[in-house]
Amino acid sequence: MTLDDFREILKEARPSFYQYPQPVRVYLHWTAGHYYTSFPEYHICIDADGEIIESLPLTEIPQATWHRNTGSIAIALCCCAGATAYKGDPYEVDLGEEPPTDAQIETLAQVMAAISDVFEIPIDNEHFLTHAEAADLDGYGPETTCERWDLAVLKNDDEWGSGGDILRGKAIFYQQMEANNE
Repeated sequence: MTLDDFREILKEARPSFYQYPQPVRVYLHWTAGHYYTSFPEYHICIDADGEIIESLPLTEIPQATWHRNTGSIAIALCCCAGATAYKGDPYEVDLGEEPPTDAQIETLAQVMAAISDVFEIPIDNEHFLTHAEAADLDGYGPETTCERWDLAVLKNDDEWGSGGDILRGKAIFYQQMEANNE
């Protein structure tokens, strides 16, 4: 689906989110699978080529982020089969043979910008969190058990924990580009 198609789906689904007291939250994942395998636990999956795949209607509650699914949008990059991380100083990271591609990262940032525009929420770490960041808030992330560390890094040599900031920065860039083109 195109980014414009995705925007239309967002607009149609937006009223279903009004039933929740909090603004929409967006949780960013990887599937820990292969580049072209999507999963129904996420609303949107993005394959290696940056193709946007609707795998669960936005009006349904995903099963992607422990205790954080209601009123949320779950997005996953199809990647990171065999990824490993070991807590240490510094963390030892191997994103496997299928790490996030540049196309996936850029598409994810554009999807984030679209969500921000349609739902009128800021692109910040309160509304857009990687699964690693959300898991840290709930006690099962990189700072404790490292059970969930999705997108803590986007490349093997990135600074540990930089993934969310990089994605939010790229999303803000795309949002500003869109605003300048209007």
